Amino acid sequence: MEVVLLSLFFGIYLTLRFFLVDHDTPSDKDRKRFQKGIDLVQNRNFIEAHHYFDDAVRQYPKSAIAYAYRGKCQLVQENHFSAIYDLTQAINRDNTLAECYLDRGMAYYYTADFQQAFREFDKAVWHFRDEKPDAYRWRALARIQVRQLPQAENDLRRAVSLGDENSFHILLQPPFTRPVYQK
Repeated sequence: MEVVLLSLFFGIYLTLRFFLVDHDTPSDKDRKRFQKGIDLVQNRNFIEAHHYFDDAVRQYPKSAIAYAYRGKCQLVQENHFSAIYDLTQAINRDNTLAECYLDRGMAYYYTADFQQAFREFDKAVWHFRDEKPDAYRWRALARIQVRQLPQAENDLRRAVSLGDENSFHILLQPPFTRPVYQK
């Protein structure tokens, strides 16, 4: 009798806890908090967005989203080493932000550190889980630089199958020779 009663109370406790506890992650909360700056980035107003996220990093130094978007602004403004720093800080705070791996890989690629760029793009491909063809295309570009041409061709073909036209055009150029078919 006591076991049944304890099980009933435990079930009620778990049900109440599930419905009363906040399920948003810190990154989700930061996305809501910094929506104004995210809108600036989406509207491609990177200078204002950089100032916004620079203030946000000072005010919320533990925010992965603030560092990630400041890093994205640095990348667009071609401050590649600053972008690498900010994106590394973002990943240190929240290592599930797939966009950070892609952006950090791009920054490494632009600084001609192709091996490190390949590693970052590989992480981005894994985190995006076949949802973003850009990760495959960038990984293929890094593989071309480190002379992994068959694997680069496979990545480009995967990106084409996900709907990436840029990868299609890269496949039409040398050193790739097999015909490309789009569905």
